Amino acid sequence: MVNNYMKALQEEGLIIITGETNRSRSYHITRSGQGELISLLLAYSAEIVQLYAAAKREVAERMDNLHSEGIRKVALFGAAETAEVVYAAIKETPLSVKAVVDSDPKKQGKRFNGFAIHPPEKLKEIDVDAIVITSFGRQEEIYEQIRLLLGKGMKVKKLSDL
Repeated sequence: MVNNYMKALQEEGLIIITGETNRSRSYHITRSGQGELISLLLAYSAEIVQLYAAAKREVAERMDNLHSEGIRKVALFGAAETAEVVYAAIKETPLSVKAVVDSDPKKQGKRFNGFAIHPPEKLKEIDVDAIVITSFGRQEEIYEQIRLLLGKGMKVKKLSDL
């Protein structure tokens, strides 16, 4: 299958194949191949930007629902890629992020969009209306950790439930 693809790329003038045997064979991208590569990379990048914008819009709509519940100040639990999208979306809503916490000791003390990343225990000291769990993979585990840490009075919101 790979050989068929390589042959097709060669026939299109996108690569040059040199060498006679598997050990001596090498593949070189042509000027046309470089142009095609750049074109494909730009198309891929544009699609990624569109997906990011769609995700941010969706999250912003969900965050607006929190505001309609009377929530104004939130803490984010999780300082990874999903939290980046959540934070960017929250900036387009009337909500205010007051803190970022993460249970990973390697992240604690580092910065996340201007916020110091705190350990979960810091939630006891932070004045917020709700904690937003920004992790998709560990939502239930984080929810249980927060529930045990703060009791039932604090609102905890999972992205999947918004």
